[in-house]
Amino acid sequence: MPTFAATDGVELSYRVVGEGKLDPVVCVPGGPMQASVYLGDLGGLDAHRPLVMLDLRGTGGSGAPAGEASYRCDRQVADVEALREQLGLERMNLLGHSAGASLVVAYAATYPERVGSLALITPSPRPVGIDVQADTRREILALRKGEPWHEAAAAAFEEIAAGRGQESHWNAVAPMAYGRWDDVARAHLAAEASQRNNAAAAIYYADGAFDPPAIRAALAKVDAPVLLIAGELDWGTPPTAAAEFATLFPNAHLVVQPNTSHFPWLDAPEPFVTTITGFWADQGR
Repeated sequence: MPTFAATDGVELSYRVVGEGKLDPVVCVPGGPMQASVYLGDLGGLDAHRPLVMLDLRGTGGSGAPAGEASYRCDRQVADVEALREQLGLERMNLLGHSAGASLVVAYAATYPERVGSLALITPSPRPVGIDVQADTRREILALRKGEPWHEAAAAAFEEIAAGRGQESHWNAVAPMAYGRWDDVARAHLAAEASQRNNAAAAIYYADGAFDPPAIRAALAKVDAPVLLIAGELDWGTPPTAAAEFATLFPNAHLVVQPNTSHFPWLDAPEPFVTTITGFWADQGR
């Protein structure tokens, strides 16, 4: 895997998936702090242009810092900029998933002139201060009524919402992250434990990582085209939250992908790829 040095000397790595003459897309994984391998080929998106899959510090093939403070999301913006310099790109097409979209948003707010386009996939609403109410999550959970796991998930969610959530409760609601709770989804979830740096994840969203009003003000000045993809069944970033998120950019387009949840490229790869490639084509990217 190719490597490059962060500004503090940590050796970071990335994978290039796919080939072609079109500009690459730099992909930032979520988790938070999960190795980029869980993104796979993003449902076959690699057939359309090269995907540069970054492993954040302390994950996958990347080295760990001497101190853990640099795991905080905003402090990894410099790593994304170092990757841009490594790739020799004047402007980057960036794709961020979930918590990885938080880092992409922080980068865009800091380096708007370096952004060619943004694709935010089921982005976490935390950096911009969008609060998702428990009732909104209950409404999305109700859409899954009839699933064999629904009753246990609904009971577990009430424990979580009351602040009594334990590991067993989080396990019970895990199927909500997928549009289909099948063998592919189970295998995808099972691999997470070996891919995620839990100590780093606990720091990623630590106090001070974001100033939502400042982030919102900065995003209002990002003139690059932005695509937000939300899953109809995603209760992490419900369509209503994604719609509010989209209003923060002057040039954003929201697509709610039916029958999908937090990993839309797994649930429905063909429409996922069609949506993103169509967005790039419309923008001449």
